[in-house]
Amino acid sequence: MPAEFVTVTAAESGQKLVRFLERRVGSDVPRSAVMRWIRKGDVRVDKGRRKPFDIVKEGQMVRIPPHQTEATVKTDLSPLEIIYEDDDYLAVNKPAGLPSQGGTGHNDSVADRLLSMYAAAPFKPAPAHRLDRDTSGVLLAGKSYQGQKNLSDMFAGGQGGKYYLTIVRSEWTGDRWEDLYDFMEKSAVKGHEKMIVGTGRKAHSSVFPLQITKERSLLLVKLHTGRTHQIRVQLSSRGAPISGDSKYGGGKGKMKLHCWRIETPWFTAECYPKWNIEIPDNLRVIIE
Repeated sequence: MPAEFVTVTAAESGQKLVRFLERRVGSDVPRSAVMRWIRKGDVRVDKGRRKPFDIVKEGQMVRIPPHQTEATVKTDLSPLEIIYEDDDYLAVNKPAGLPSQGGTGHNDSVADRLLSMYAAAPFKPAPAHRLDRDTSGVLLAGKSYQGQKNLSDMFAGGQGGKYYLTIVRSEWTGDRWEDLYDFMEKSAVKGHEKMIVGTGRKAHSSVFPLQITKERSLLLVKLHTGRTHQIRVQLSSRGAPISGDSKYGGGKGKMKLHCWRIETPWFTAECYPKWNIEIPDNLRVIIE
């Protein structure tokens, strides 16, 4: 294929040149090849040579050298339910059982479906955080470089409000908000890797009971930190494993953990779980 001349869009502005090129050419061209293009001068920005980590700006013309394109975007994937969208941000409802990112053994993921849904967009949205494969609910992505960066910085800084709904296999004691504090670390048992309460990183969440019976309780959980499997471990360690969470004592079946609401400085996105249970309609009153 011949050299390609592309104009940096508003959504792409602010990226490093090497990352801009990687997004434009796709995963079939390795970073080492992209870096070599730049070093040799095969890439030009407004007809001039640039360094790999120079910032590209809206309106600049970039020459991309000839290259083979072998990878194809999967087009037969089911689209995700969109619950919020603007020029910079996207929120989708992730189904339970779908990984956030692709990887070994996975031929479908939120990342793959976003690529399929926005195949024609110059800046391809990608998940800005993760939900466990069997957790459903709100997942955010950036539709522009600035949007992606804003979300990544927000999550890295522990900002934004994240609320989950879950059903546990126990009778929860208490009738008001309760703070849970723990230290979590990875289990050292080889072949049975899991997170446990120990001497690792601090984990903090708050729990509010919505419905309580002897066999199960519906809980609203607010995350203050974002440790791996945090809600699952903190509840299980208190004798309240999440229903369907076989890894942490919740038995078989679909895991009942759903990210109901995420608050950001720019928007709030929420969606309810598709469970056969009545969810109280006063959740917003409870969190305010």
